[in-house]
Amino acid sequence: MNQYFKWTLLILISIYNSSFGQYYIWEKLNTESYKGKQDDVFFIDKNKGWYINGFGKIYHTKDGGETWTMQLEKKGTFFRCVSFIDSLTGFAGTVGTEYFPNVTDTIPLYKTIDGGKNWNPVNYFGNYVKGLCAIDIIKEEFINHGEIGYKYHIFAVGRVGSPANFMISHDNGNSFKSMDMSKYCNGLYDIKMFNKREGFACASIGEDIDKSHACILHTENGGETWEKVYESQRPFEISWKLFFPTEQTGYATIQSYNPDTTVTIQHYLKSVNGGKKWKEGVLCDDYKARSFGVGFIDEKNGFIGTMNTGYHTTDGGKSWQKIDLGKACNKIRIVKQPNGEIYGYAIGINVYKLKKTN
Repeated sequence: MNQYFKWTLLILISIYNSSFGQYYIWEKLNTESYKGKQDDVFFIDKNKGWYINGFGKIYHTKDGGETWTMQLEKKGTFFRCVSFIDSLTGFAGTVGTEYFPNVTDTIPLYKTIDGGKNWNPVNYFGNYVKGLCAIDIIKEEFINHGEIGYKYHIFAVGRVGSPANFMISHDNGNSFKSMDMSKYCNGLYDIKMFNKREGFACASIGEDIDKSHACILHTENGGETWEKVYESQRPFEISWKLFFPTEQTGYATIQSYNPDTTVTIQHYLKSVNGGKKWKEGVLCDDYKARSFGVGFIDEKNGFIGTMNTGYHTTDGGKSWQKIDLGKACNKIRIVKQPNGEIYGYAIGINVYKLKKTN
């Protein structure tokens, strides 16, 4: 079979969305080349979005990724995560110093109020935050003088390589407090909140990587306290990213840094009871397939990015097929809108867009 035809057929078959009777493919967008893994992309709707990278650059699109404008280049800054409340107000976190070379910026979090044209450091009180890896924003309805109003709660965690800290704002990001998380874990990599009280974080236990175990933490009081709901039994592991297509069904990736090349099985995590319990599954048998981002269209149809390629499942993780999702796909964001329309973006070495083909 012709290799090009075989590759195309594989993508079309493996990305069939049985729930909606539609085909989806990942299309690589035209972005500036970058050596290495880029870490986050965020869209407030299907057209307006931003992505960031380790060169201290922030890019913005208004046309669904067809064209991009560089809004900021801040040398010495390694941007790690980005999220927006609306088209004007957003936040970008940095990984901090003493982890990657040539990084000098010690400010963990920046804020914009003009859609990314200008960014300023966020003031916070509490424990010193060395760096951040993920941001999540919760929108809350409340009664405001007899009408429905909205509050935004911003949650951020970090960092890779320790120390572990948690940042939170309950006033639309006007003020933040930080908390030391070292009694729960050594590193924090991702956070997903269901509401302002309950949520989950990807973490690792064990300061040295040869003793590190992947860990999932759960909070029911907005991060004041956390409970461990999963810990791997293998060394050299951390949990990296998580995604809940529904409040009952969740998935998380496990990264293995085991130097033993005969340890080839790569694992992922799944929960079917709202994150209270997690079960390990096998993603693939490939030593080089270190896992990164995860994203799902629904509870059965989703994707995991790895160092060299992507994987897709249509049966809730019982089986996985290779797809072209680029290298080191670190963050996958898939959104189902109230009208049922789905849009998605993913980022690694390149930026990708989820496209419906019919």
